Amino acid sequence: MKRSFATLILIGSLISELSASTLWSAPQNNDMAKASQLSSSTTVATDPDYKIGPQDMLRIDVWKEPDISRIVPVRPDGKITLPLVNDVQASGLTTTQLAAKIAEGLKKYITSPQVTVGVTEINSRKIFVQGEVARPGAFPLLPNMTVLQALASAGGFTQFAREKKIYILRMEDGRQVKHPFNYKEAVSGKNVEQNIILEGGDIIVVP
Repeated sequence: MKRSFATLILIGSLISELSASTLWSAPQNNDMAKASQLSSSTTVATDPDYKIGPQDMLRIDVWKEPDISRIVPVRPDGKITLPLVNDVQASGLTTTQLAAKIAEGLKKYITSPQVTVGVTEINSRKIFVQGEVARPGAFPLLPNMTVLQALASAGGFTQFAREKKIYILRMEDGRQVKHPFNYKEAVSGKNVEQNIILEGGDIIVVP
């Protein structure tokens, strides 16, 4: 019964996807294209504890379910979209944790789903510094990189920088959170806890 119900929902999802695709591309064999995409895509070597981040590309494999298995991007809000389970929070989870979360959602439609998740592209390992700094832009996220280290990488402040009003924007549980940072206090040893270790996708704003 679960299988029949899942098949009906999945057919509806695939029809919707096919209709959307005809708006921008010539007709093609979707099954063959998807199989080619999966076979030519390899996962990158990552630490088992690696936390998925926005803009990463993920390979989702559901055993014996080729119509669900696919390559998906992690959206800026930290979520991915899959047939049957729709939006799933991926950012901040390991591949093992995400696989378990997807499997749990699929249990409503598939008996004992077996899911594996791999990272095919790591695009979230960057931080951004913008505003009144000498070299605003994107910078590689180094291990245990702090706010002070990131500001140094950006070449320091311009003469107009408001050093006491700096803040870090971070995606947490699908929403953007603002963390204040007072440079004057940090360099003088006060409130050192505000000199947080950065995460991929963090944005440091120097007003």
